[in-house]
Amino acid sequence: MAERESTVEMLVSSIFVNPDPQFWRGRRVALTGHTGFKGSWMALLLTRLGAQVYGYALAPNTEPNLYTSAQVAQQVDSQIDDIRDVDSLKSWLQRVNPEFVFHFAAQALVRQSYLDPVATMTSNFVGTLNLLEAARAQASIRSMVIVTTDKVYKNNETGRAYQENDSLGGHDPYSASKAACEILVSSYKQCFLQHIGVATARAGNVIGGGDWSADRLIPDAVRAWQRNQVLDIRRPDAIRPWQHVLEPLCGYLLLAQKLATQNGLNDAYNFGPDPADAVTVRTVIEHAQRVFGSGTSRFADQIEGPHEAGLLQLDNGLARQQLGVQARWHLSEAVTRSMHWYKSYLAGANADALCAADIEAYLNCEMA
Repeated sequence: MAERESTVEMLVSSIFVNPDPQFWRGRRVALTGHTGFKGSWMALLLTRLGAQVYGYALAPNTEPNLYTSAQVAQQVDSQIDDIRDVDSLKSWLQRVNPEFVFHFAAQALVRQSYLDPVATMTSNFVGTLNLLEAARAQASIRSMVIVTTDKVYKNNETGRAYQENDSLGGHDPYSASKAACEILVSSYKQCFLQHIGVATARAGNVIGGGDWSADRLIPDAVRAWQRNQVLDIRRPDAIRPWQHVLEPLCGYLLLAQKLATQNGLNDAYNFGPDPADAVTVRTVIEHAQRVFGSGTSRFADQIEGPHEAGLLQLDNGLARQQLGVQARWHLSEAVTRSMHWYKSYLAGANADALCAADIEAYLNCEMA
């Protein structure tokens, strides 16, 4: 571990603002949703920074999954349980006695929310309520970052990038559940959690190695292309704020650091790419296919399936100004690294080693 910490400390000499390994070393961190794609990456990032990570989540629901392939359970204290079980959650938080809390646990798929809106609402809203209730009685907590989504905004698709003070909304059950969480967190922050630094984090669409979820662009592409099947794209002209998974994760860490040491921060922050990286699904998949080196894609002429926003952009100015967050792996680099991760993993490479290499490369990135 000492050698790993030493390596990470050397990386913070980058001109970008990185999470501080001296700050995170030895910190007790509670992480819900650590078995998911983003949660597994966050667990690996935190452990490389020297934190003591305690995870609480349901078992992974895909095969393969990053949690298993990267052996996350061997690097964190893991409890497999349901965030909707308030008694179990409270008992876990008391046992962990954390200084910092990152809340990722959620049903995170828009199309799945149409199939099972009740499970989406209870997982996302009631689960967050349970965590906030548990945190009320936990004096050890210094800051909490509650991860929601870029889809919390009332999206009129005007072409303007959304800012943190824009109106919340939610057409689909997933978006509605997360917008409701934003209101819930704001209420608890004002009424019960004044002694804790609390903020929500609204991230754009993340990509990166190890995501195997259904109905997500890159995982669907990898599954199809490795089987020599045609990838059907239902909304090729939809525009999203694409970013590598390490971009928002490092932003969350910077936010947690600031919440623990400064007053007067915002209640919510957008974590998204620069405007040029909010591009169409078609653009992303064409680049991914070139990097993957094989595969065929078929783009739908008409919109199919339930409603999904055709245009979504985030204004990341507040996170830049107050937290020092800057996009460093722009779209081409993010897609290229993601596809190289999958190609290497499918060729037999170790998932933990692939993630570690990306983490070090990201932290050591220098501004072009």
